[in-house]
Amino acid sequence: IGSKIALGDKTTLLLGVNYFNYDNPIDNNNDNFTDVTLQNRISVFQKWNLQRSRQREFSLAGRFLYEDRWGGEMQWTPEFRGTDILYGESIYTTRWELLGKYQLPVEFPMMFTFSYTDHDQNSVYGTLPYLAQQRIGFGQLTWGPQFESHDLLFGAAIRYNYYDDNTPATSGINGNEPDNVWIPSLFAQDEISFGEQHSLLLGSRLDYDNRHGAIFTPRMAYKWKLNDFDVLRINAGTGFRVVNLFTEDHAALTGAREVVITESLDPERSYNINLNYLKKIYSSNGVYLNFDASVFYTYFSNRILPDYETDPNQIIYSNLDGNSVSKGISTNLDLSLPNGLKVLLGATVMDVSSEENNVTTRQILTERFTGTWNVSYTIRPWQLTLDYTGNMYGPMRLPLLGELDPRNEFSPTWSIQNIQFTYTGGKGIELYGGVKNLLNWTPNRNAPFIIARANDPFDQNVTFDSNGQVTATADNPYALTFDPTYVYGPNQGIRAFIGMRYRL
Repeated sequence: IGSKIALGDKTTLLLGVNYFNYDNPIDNNNDNFTDVTLQNRISVFQKWNLQRSRQREFSLAGRFLYEDRWGGEMQWTPEFRGTDILYGESIYTTRWELLGKYQLPVEFPMMFTFSYTDHDQNSVYGTLPYLAQQRIGFGQLTWGPQFESHDLLFGAAIRYNYYDDNTPATSGINGNEPDNVWIPSLFAQDEISFGEQHSLLLGSRLDYDNRHGAIFTPRMAYKWKLNDFDVLRINAGTGFRVVNLFTEDHAALTGAREVVITESLDPERSYNINLNYLKKIYSSNGVYLNFDASVFYTYFSNRILPDYETDPNQIIYSNLDGNSVSKGISTNLDLSLPNGLKVLLGATVMDVSSEENNVTTRQILTERFTGTWNVSYTIRPWQLTLDYTGNMYGPMRLPLLGELDPRNEFSPTWSIQNIQFTYTGGKGIELYGGVKNLLNWTPNRNAPFIIARANDPFDQNVTFDSNGQVTATADNPYALTFDPTYVYGPNQGIRAFIGMRYRL
């Protein structure tokens, strides 16, 4: 439910309430595990916009979310949460946030933006609990003067991050040591115009993290407007990222593998360059065509990637002793015809690899190519719109549990396609319906099973040798342990849907 309310002449209120409940366990692949996560979620959003003198901005927004979701064995109920009787992954999430924007009452353009987020997660993965709290505060002041051919931007920011959980991520010599970090920043950029066709943007940012010291990240962008229909851009820059394994990598929390962190993890650093060409075509008969193509290259140092292969019973994390590269080409096409037909097409071909000890390997769970499309046609006399959407993914390298694992090392090329009809002739009422996953594709179609040892999720009948490695037995001929990490696509098959929207 969404509504926009005018409160007097100078105040408007946006209000949104969303409730979602899915509580029907389904097991179409007969492994006794739910195919789709069950959810009970409510969220509330509110935003205030206040008009001020001289058109100065002031807005304040808040959002609250609570979610209870779970997946696991079909017989699982909340009373088994955290036990080794039935396997379940259960997550309770409470999150609220506040964000705002305020233009200072001074003669020159100066803007203050701020936000605060509080996130609490109470979860269990089998018998493994993950209890985490995160609080993030952010404030930023910017000043954007303009002088002749220079469009300047200066700013200062401060970011506060508090993070605590019950994992090794926040443990230290003296016991629990939550992250409690302030990161001040200064940044500046100058967009220089050289006539109507050329512009150059130069920018730099300096952050100070008390864990890693001062971090300098410059960037540049050049734009060449050949004419009103052709634009060429080149962008280059650097970046850094402090990784939190347990908030960013769900696989570290399944409980199926031991998490091993071999060293104190340094921030990831990246260096990137991107070349983009944009072409627009307008015809006299109302045809519009927008085409863009990009070539990109990103070089990573200190990359943190999960190692599933050294030991099938572990996920090992460390900074890569080498480099990682992501490079490729992407294209997008937007076509609109006067008869009501609209076509959006996108494709990306990329290579994501890592090099360590002079050995180059393809990164796990990354595809070589992707494609997306959206074909929309409106039958105006009937006020009916047909939307055909879809995506396609190339093969990915998948994590296996050893040489005897019978599952495929690479996923097949797969596609999810949908169709929807929307009727808008009901005076504020919209009726819609359609079919999702028209091809009824799911990952188990080309695999003997998806979840390894789904019949023994706590490895109670697995035999280990003196080195802790799994031994093949009559009950376990492939020498496997329970492992749900062989996941690369949605597990929900073909389904129909109908709905109604009412606009007041």
